[in-house]
Amino acid sequence: MKISCDREQLLQAFQTAAAVAPARSPKPILQNVKLEANAAGVTLTATDLEVGIRHQVSGVDIEAPGAVVFSVTRFGSILRESADETLQIESDGNNTTIRGQRSQFSLPAENPSEFPTVAEFNSETYFEVPARLLRELIRRTAFATDNESSRYALGGVKLEYADGVLTAIGTDGRRLAKMSGPVAAHGDGADIGTTTIVPTRAMTLIERAVAPSDAEVQIAVKGSELLVKSARATISARLLEGRFPDWRRVFPELGAGHQIELAVGPTHAAVRQAAIVTSEESRGIDFTFGDGMLVLSGRAAEVGESRVELPIGYDGPQLITTLDPRFVIDFMKVLDAEKTFTLEMKDSEAAAVCTTDDGFGYVIMPLARDR
Repeated sequence: MKISCDREQLLQAFQTAAAVAPARSPKPILQNVKLEANAAGVTLTATDLEVGIRHQVSGVDIEAPGAVVFSVTRFGSILRESADETLQIESDGNNTTIRGQRSQFSLPAENPSEFPTVAEFNSETYFEVPARLLRELIRRTAFATDNESSRYALGGVKLEYADGVLTAIGTDGRRLAKMSGPVAAHGDGADIGTTTIVPTRAMTLIERAVAPSDAEVQIAVKGSELLVKSARATISARLLEGRFPDWRRVFPELGAGHQIELAVGPTHAAVRQAAIVTSEESRGIDFTFGDGMLVLSGRAAEVGESRVELPIGYDGPQLITTLDPRFVIDFMKVLDAEKTFTLEMKDSEAAAVCTTDDGFGYVIMPLARDR
């Protein structure tokens, strides 16, 4: 194999693929990224046998086709530290040589045929999703999952499809995030089943691999595997097993409580201030709404007390609830600071429901706390 490539473009693709390779594995070959050059172009593949990626590389001239396996650590460091715009890569099966204008590296070559096969996207039935929507679906739900939970299904994002709308749901049992948007179904039988739970790690990789400039992304479910295809990458992920909570029972019917419109930026800043004096033992913040004001109160023994006031457009009956500020901050971190959201709640014992005008909903369960 012999190729000449744009270093920066190869670096970006390699870093995306390398995110899949495990740092440790009983199969050392998995700690590498495979580069294959053929008539179709240059493709990087990586897998940990649960999640796999095939990533195309632009800016490459192929002088001789072939394949080579690169160490994530060594080759990644060469790509990052090199100052050359172009690199020449050549492998004879025993050694791989990487040449720049003033640098040269020689790395031992492993057998590419030992690298596991990574699935390609060849489904005729699939969903077509706007790339921007898919990125938002992931960004606004993956943060609410729980990879440490003994309930395996909570470590992933659940996907549902109905009537032309794709919905993503993430929860850790204490808060729940959901995001919906329109998609197009192609082919007979295109469907996302009731048990389509995608590992959070895979969803994060999909968000990273889908470029903001991409137009549409294709999604298909084949048995126990999700396949996602963007302009540059194909990602495969083994679906999680286990029961996912009935999120519709958790998500209250909107319109039954008091609705308060809040500005993201000022509310985010106020919650961060009030959270300064909280501790692991006393984490909750009291949210008091009334008389055109939101008052945030925090207190913790041996730490101190806080009181932050924020003018708001609410003059209804006084409402008080105690929430974990981390969960509130997580919600506002994925929103634009210039936007607004609606907080709805019935009383201090009920969940706080936050919604936006673009299909995003978030439920936070209140904390039990002595007043």
